[in-house]
Amino acid sequence: MNKVISIMIGLLTAISAKAQEKWVIKSDYLEKPDTVLIFKPKTYQKTEKYPLIYLFHGYSENYKQWSKTTDLQKLADQYNFIIVTPDGFTSYYINSPINKSSQYENFFFKELVPKVHRSFTVDNRNIFISGLSMGGYGALRYFILHPDYFNTAGSTSGALEIDPLNFKKVSQHFWQSNRLMDDLTTNIGDPKHTDWTPYSISSLLKQHPDFKKAFIFDCGTEDILYPNSLQLKHQSDSLKIPATFISQPGDHNTEYWNKSIEHHFVYFQQHLKK
Repeated sequence: MNKVISIMIGLLTAISAKAQEKWVIKSDYLEKPDTVLIFKPKTYQKTEKYPLIYLFHGYSENYKQWSKTTDLQKLADQYNFIIVTPDGFTSYYINSPINKSSQYENFFFKELVPKVHRSFTVDNRNIFISGLSMGGYGALRYFILHPDYFNTAGSTSGALEIDPLNFKKVSQHFWQSNRLMDDLTTNIGDPKHTDWTPYSISSLLKQHPDFKKAFIFDCGTEDILYPNSLQLKHQSDSLKIPATFISQPGDHNTEYWNKSIEHHFVYFQQHLKK
């Protein structure tokens, strides 16, 4: 009984961890303001430079998902990282070709990134990005498209292949509706008339054959998106990209992400440039 109580207290502590800063950014690229939580090491000093990690949330969630999933303040203190968790809405972290008020990639690189660097003393050699599900896709997308900005990246339970048939199945699995398909159609276009394939991580790697930087990704073996990660594993092997893949028991849920994200922080710490 004491062990159960201890576990419950630990989870409640993680969920109740509060950010040190909260930004609400009015954007020229988004329909509504973006809310961002920031966790700094408790020992943060402006005279020192710190590694930085962006954490992207999943579809149907928001900027609070990561702080409800794990104790971000503990991770910031333990690894001495600044952690930034923005709101990606249902954007898939892309610039929509048809919706001018959903230009998320522009918001991230033209508004959020400059604000982060103005506000904190960041070690520019050690900037990382990771995310879960939709956020795992966004993290790897940005890493492939902007490899000079990031040291390395991670994805956990990534929704990596933008495939209409697969996403229709995923949408029905989680929400018993086509909400995921409807949101992507609004952002990318009707799949009957628009090819979604170029947005997939596998396609981005084909479009950037010179990309050879190391990254980490993982997925639970019971996860409906597990085939996405297996495909990336085979592709990265064939392209001789030094990617680290972790396959372990687990499903597409908070319990899995609470454990999996720790692997990413360890990996990032191991890849710190000095």
